[in-house]
Amino acid sequence: MIKLGVNIDHVATLRQTRGGCFPSIIEAAKICEKSGADSITVHLREDRRHIQSQDVYDLRESVKSKLNLEMAANEEIVRIALSAKPDFVCIVPEKRQELTTEGGLDVKNQKNNLASIVYKLKKAGIVVSIFIDADKDQVLACREIEADAVEIHTGKYAEFFKGNGSDSFKFKEELKKIYEVSQEVIKNGLILNAGHGLDYDNIEQICKIYDINEFNIGFSIVAKSLFTGLEVAVKNMKKLIDRNQSN
Repeated sequence: MIKLGVNIDHVATLRQTRGGCFPSIIEAAKICEKSGADSITVHLREDRRHIQSQDVYDLRESVKSKLNLEMAANEEIVRIALSAKPDFVCIVPEKRQELTTEGGLDVKNQKNNLASIVYKLKKAGIVVSIFIDADKDQVLACREIEADAVEIHTGKYAEFFKGNGSDSFKFKEELKKIYEVSQEVIKNGLILNAGHGLDYDNIEQICKIYDINEFNIGFSIVAKSLFTGLEVAVKNMKKLIDRNQSN
């Protein structure tokens, strides 16, 4: 069964507009878990635009499922991860000016630095994933640095679906590429995750890819929760994944 990791960054985005502690990301995480989330994801950005350092420690104490920390290959953030000890980390590229993560990490050209970070995190008992584009060479590089998992960036998949739906040539080609790279991930003994831009409309087709371990979905669930409530938003996404995945 494909698991659902819910990213609650944008609950913190709303909180940060006024400061203080409301809405509570701790309460949001509890609702997500109660509603079927298999893990809770947060991205501790260098500019602290939403999730704060203390949030990671607080969530580590309160999350009952699994805690996944998205992070740049940044010395300060690595220290926090080693101290807080989330269940998983996902190393992602990060630019200060970007609205959201724009693509996968170029592992091939950063192998030495990333291998050192992966080693430290794994030594601390943390499962390490790398966020990459659907590229077989990047998969091989992830294996070489001894990562445990990859998370395939599904941004283009979501973008092409939004443009012309599932019948468009670009969408079909991107789905095919993700499928082929997914097989490479499994062949190389890595855990296969996927995420970015996934929502209630585009989730169906990617659920058909065999051996996906987990989707990480945030914005669409938090945005939908404004109209349905967070519990219903999580439950409905979980139902869509369960209904559409290949057996």
